[in-house]
Amino acid sequence: MKRTEKINTVFIGYDPREKTAATVLEFLIRENSPKPINVKLLRKDILERMGLYYRKHSTVNEQDIDSIDMRPFSTEFSFSRFLVPALMMYEGWALYMDCDMYLRTDINELFEEYNSDFYPVYCVKHDYNPTDAYKMDGKQQSKYPRKNWSSFMLWNCGHELNKKLTPKEVNTQPGSYLHQFQWLPDKDSALGTIHEEWNWLDGHSDEEIKPKNVHFTTGGPWFRGWGSIRATDGLYASEWNQDYSFLLLQDKVDVI
Repeated sequence: MKRTEKINTVFIGYDPREKTAATVLEFLIRENSPKPINVKLLRKDILERMGLYYRKHSTVNEQDIDSIDMRPFSTEFSFSRFLVPALMMYEGWALYMDCDMYLRTDINELFEEYNSDFYPVYCVKHDYNPTDAYKMDGKQQSKYPRKNWSSFMLWNCGHELNKKLTPKEVNTQPGSYLHQFQWLPDKDSALGTIHEEWNWLDGHSDEEIKPKNVHFTTGGPWFRGWGSIRATDGLYASEWNQDYSFLLLQDKVDVI
């Protein structure tokens, strides 16, 4: 069954340390879309004021530690991304994207291509394990099965299985339960598969793939001192810099 929504919705994971990345991504989503589109930033401070996010954590040596499973996490949107079905009132479809991405096409193409009501959520199923112990911002790199699968998720928000993801569930379950899709009875058959072109990982994904969306998992050109691993990664970073410079001239982003 095809979706009937005329305006698609995209949520971007937001962290103040990557404000520039989020601003550029929001611009690209709107700029590449030939029709109106809803773009929303998942801001932790706003979700807290709404009473939807109250997950506790501690900070040790500038590293955030989740109080539920005592594991480190690296961004303010590590867990809030799983609130998307609730934010959509468990109706319709919505896309979640990490902010460290570079969109190169019309995101509406994704909604048109992946739309089976059978699946509660779609994602790119990478076989990926980061080699670096720390990220560009100094935060510890978390390693777990299905790494980066939850960085780009197309949600069928009204699916019965997603109704388990209440705000209480998101705020009290361990990170592994959320990021490894353990609320699904069969994680293999219940997860829809998106082509890797939609979540192309720099330093990892096949360079023969022409990405529609680049994921700068090694840092990103908005971090000082960041350098691309491969020439292809550098090419997409140069494209990102062109869009960043365009916004900089309009005084819509900060100088990095």
